[in-house]
Amino acid sequence: MKTQVAIIGAGPSGLLLGQLLHNAGIDNIIIERVTPEYVLGRIRAGLLEEGSVEMMREAGVSERMDKEGLLHDGFSVAIDDDMRRVDLKKFSGGKKVVVYGQTEITKDLMDARAATDAHTIYEVENVEIHDPKSDIPYVTFTTKHGKQERIDCDYIAGCDGFHGVSRKTIPENLRTEHEKLYNRGWLGMLSDTPPISHELIYGTSERGFFLCSMRSQTRSRYYVDVPMDEKIEDWSDDRFWEELRSRLPKSIRDDLITGPSIEKSIAPLRSFITEPMQYGRLFLVGDAAHIVPPTGAKGLNLANSDVNYLYRIMLKVYRENKPEAIEQYSDLCLKRIWKTGHFSWWMTSMMHKLSDNTFELGAQKSELDYFTRTETGLRVIAENYVGLPYDEVK
Repeated sequence: MKTQVAIIGAGPSGLLLGQLLHNAGIDNIIIERVTPEYVLGRIRAGLLEEGSVEMMREAGVSERMDKEGLLHDGFSVAIDDDMRRVDLKKFSGGKKVVVYGQTEITKDLMDARAATDAHTIYEVENVEIHDPKSDIPYVTFTTKHGKQERIDCDYIAGCDGFHGVSRKTIPENLRTEHEKLYNRGWLGMLSDTPPISHELIYGTSERGFFLCSMRSQTRSRYYVDVPMDEKIEDWSDDRFWEELRSRLPKSIRDDLITGPSIEKSIAPLRSFITEPMQYGRLFLVGDAAHIVPPTGAKGLNLANSDVNYLYRIMLKVYRENKPEAIEQYSDLCLKRIWKTGHFSWWMTSMMHKLSDNTFELGAQKSELDYFTRTETGLRVIAENYVGLPYDEVK
C-alpha cells in the first residue's frame, strides 16, 4: 500500500485528521489496533472549546453537533455550600463552549469517513514504524487475518495514545518526558437521568471534589474524587449517589435525580508531556505526546489543537510545496500544550485536596476564593476554559 500520510490510531484525533486531509485531497490511510465498536465504547470527554467546534465544522462533520450540542456560556464553582458562577461569555470576550460527547464525535467522524473512499483498517497488530528520519518512511503491521502489510508514505501521524508505538519510536536519548502523578482519581458514573443543572458544576467540599456534568438533556455524567487504591467493584450505584449527594451544596441536593448507571470507571489524574513531538517525518498527536488531568476538559481539545497544526502544515507541504514547514510542528504544539497543561494542573491543584499540610490547604482555599470572586481571577479562568487561540502556521 502507498499513501501520502499514514495515520496510526482511529480515535477522534486520527479520524479528524484523516477527514480534514481527505477533504483537502491529501491521501491517507488509518490503521487501528481495536475494533470500531471498542473505539466507540470509550466513555471520555464531552466539552468542546471553540477551536474544536470550528475544526469539526471545517471537516464537514458538524451537522449533528450543531443540532444536538448544548451551548454553554458559563459554569459554576461550588465551595462547600457557596455557589459561584463563572460567566464565560462576559470574561472571555463573548466565547462559549459546546457540550457534545466524545463518543458522538467519534461516531460522526466514522460515518463521514465511511461515506468516502478513504481507507481504514481495524484490528491490526505488531505495528512498527520504519525509517521516520528518511524521505521514505513506512509502517508495517499484521492484519486480523494474519497477513503482513506495509504502508509506504511521505509522513506518519502517531495518534495511537499513551501506550502506542509512536512515542516509543523516538529514541529515549532524544526525548524528554515530564510527568506529575496525583494521589487521586476520578470515579465517574454515566446515567440516563436529567442533569442536576443546565451548566456544569465543579465543586469542592469537606468530603472532596465533585463534578456535575452532562452529555445531553437526559443523560448525566457525575464524578467524585477517590484514592487511587479504590476498586470500581466496591462502588454500587447507591453508594455513588450517596457520596455525591453528601458533597453537593445543600441548596441543590434535592435537585439530584438518581437512576441506574450505564457505565462506571475510575480515571487516574496525571500530567504528562513529552518533548519533542516530532522525529523526522513522524509526528505525535494527542495522548501519544501529552495527557492532562480531566479538570477543565482539555484532553480532547489539546489533541484537536495538534490536529489543527499538523493539518495546516500538510497544506503547506502539498499545496504550497513547502516541506520545510514540518519543522515548526513541535514548537507550535508545545507552546499551547504547556499553557493548557499548566491550567489543568492549576485547576486540579486548586480543587482537590492533595496534601494534609495545613499551610498548603489554607493557601489553596484562599487562592480558590480569589479567583472565583474577582474580575481578574474570573477572566483568567474563563479565557483558559474556552480555549487559548491557535498560532498561525507559517
